[in-house]
Amino acid sequence: MLELCAVALGGALGAVGRYAVGLAVAALAPEAFLGGFPVATLIANVLGCFVIGVLSALFEGPFAGRDHVRLFAVTGVLGGFTTFSTFSNDGLILMKQGFYGLFATYTLLSILLGIFAALGGSIVGRTF
Repeated sequence: MLELCAVALGGALGAVGRYAVGLAVAALAPEAFLGGFPVATLIANVLGCFVIGVLSALFEGPFAGRDHVRLFAVTGVLGGFTTFSTFSNDGLILMKQGFYGLFATYTLLSILLGIFAALGGSIVGRTF
C-alpha cells in the first residue's frame, strides 16, 4: 500500500509540474506556439529524461535500496511529469494539420534530445 501511495503522490506532483511548464512556456514565449510546435511538451520530456538519468545513477549508487523513494520520484513524479502520450498526440496533431516538417523535427528532437539528456543526467548522477 505504501508503494501505491508513493506513486500516486509523486504522480500528482509530476502532473502539476508538467502543467506549470506549459504555463511558463506560454507566459515567457507565447510566440513558440505559433505554427503549432509543442515546445512545452518537448521541454518537459527532455528535462524529464535528464532527471531520470540523474536518478537512475543515484539509485544504482548512493541511494540503492531506497525503493519507496525511487517509486515516488521515478515512477510517480517523472511518470506524471514526462508526457509521452502528449508527445504522441502532439505529433499526430502536427501530421493531421499537414505540418510534416514540424512533425519530423519535433519527433527527432524529442527522441535525440531525450536520449542525450538521459545520458547527461546519468553522467551527472554518477558524480555523487
